[in-house]
Amino acid sequence: MDQFVYPVSIKGVVVRDDRVLLLKNEREEWELPGGRIEPGETPEECVAREITEETRWKVTTGPILDTWMYYISVAEKNVFIVTYGCHPDGDAEPVLSHEHKEIGLFTESEVRGLTMPDGYKRSIATWFAHLREADREPAR
Repeated sequence: MDQFVYPVSIKGVVVRDDRVLLLKNEREEWELPGGRIEPGETPEECVAREITEETRWKVTTGPILDTWMYYISVAEKNVFIVTYGCHPDGDAEPVLSHEHKEIGLFTESEVRGLTMPDGYKRSIATWFAHLREADREPAR
C-alpha cells in the first residue's frame, strides 16, 4: 500500500523585473522555492510561507501552473509537485536560508541552460507567458 503514498511539494514561480527566483539544492540543481504543506494550511498559504522562509520574500499566490510527478533518482523516490505563479510584494533582495546553497535571479532565456528538472522549466515558461499576456491586456 505504501508504494502509492507520495510526498507533496508546493513550489512557487516568482518573477520580478523579468527574472525568476531560484535556489540551488544539495544535488547541485536549481529549483523553485517551496516545500511541504503543513496540516491546516492551504496550498496557497504553504507556498507563500515557504518562499518567505527560504528567501525572506513576501508574495501573493496566484494560479496553479502545473502538477507533475518528479522522480528523484539519487533519492529513489517520487515527489508530487504542484507549482503556483506568485507575485512578489515589495522589492527587498532575496536572502539565502540554511536550506539551500545558493540563490539567484535568472532571465527566462538563462533558465533553459540551468541544471533543473524539466517540470520546473515548464512551469517557469508558463508563468512568463502568463505575465506577458497580462501585460498586453487593456486596463479595465
